[in-house]
Amino acid sequence: MKYQGVEIEDTFAEAFEMWGSRLIITAATPGWAETAARVATGLATSIIGCGCEAGVNRPLPPERTPDGRPGVPALFFTTSKEAMEAQLLTRVGQGVMTSPTSACFNGLNVRERVKVGSRLRYFGDGFQVSKYVEGRRLWRIPVMDGEFVVEEGMGVRPAVGGGNFFIMAETQEAGLAAAEAAVAAMVEVPDAIMPFPGGIVRSGSKISSKYKGQHVSSNTPYCPTLRGQTEVELPEGAEAVFEIVVDGLDEGAVRKALQAGIPAACGDGVLRISAGNYGGKLGKYQYHLHKLVRG
Repeated sequence: MKYQGVEIEDTFAEAFEMWGSRLIITAATPGWAETAARVATGLATSIIGCGCEAGVNRPLPPERTPDGRPGVPALFFTTSKEAMEAQLLTRVGQGVMTSPTSACFNGLNVRERVKVGSRLRYFGDGFQVSKYVEGRRLWRIPVMDGEFVVEEGMGVRPAVGGGNFFIMAETQEAGLAAAEAAVAAMVEVPDAIMPFPGGIVRSGSKISSKYKGQHVSSNTPYCPTLRGQTEVELPEGAEAVFEIVVDGLDEGAVRKALQAGIPAACGDGVLRISAGNYGGKLGKYQYHLHKLVRG
């Protein structure tokens, strides 16, 4: 199948079940809300080495946040509810509470919650105060610029992680431009994030290694410099491959992001679009590239 002159391989991206959470981080200014959200979601590219995958959505205007201030939604994905609680406790405590003028609220309308504010309140050393505001139980924790307001529990729900596609290009420059175009289209999809740096992965991995104790390794079939040394799965002339990984709060969010990103990636110098899967053995979600492109 060809789309705008680019080969779309007849394969599927394999995604798997995760747990997701959405926080609304606010501050006195848009800049400080963005800073708090970026710090809280930092070093969260992959559960392989980071414990969670996280990123931010488009900023929210004051009229769409719980406290009427500028806000940024931050999405987090983990393998279990227990892991989510641990990650949020650390990241809200160290990344949001420390940031000037910040506050943090639950952004998911679900019944299942993990404890965050109810545990961070102990930082108040007995001077913390709780209150209900429009159905939310909040904790007001004294800090040196006033108070840190944080919701008692943050919603968690089943989610989807690991949706992906590969961009194979004639040059590094062409591949990176295509990947940037894909991410620019995908960030418009709510409830989905691309957790890697700038939304792009250069060091894709496979789940095997020649070394004992090493569970993942470089995705060698897609490394152009290994031609002639090992079997590669690259079209003739491909000199760079970039991967886009997407997590979503539901299956539809991942699908919409892929449907936005794949066509956007079909630019000059791109030879093939493919995807990573493990024969359907890793996760129950399959996103077939031909179906995604056809809509």
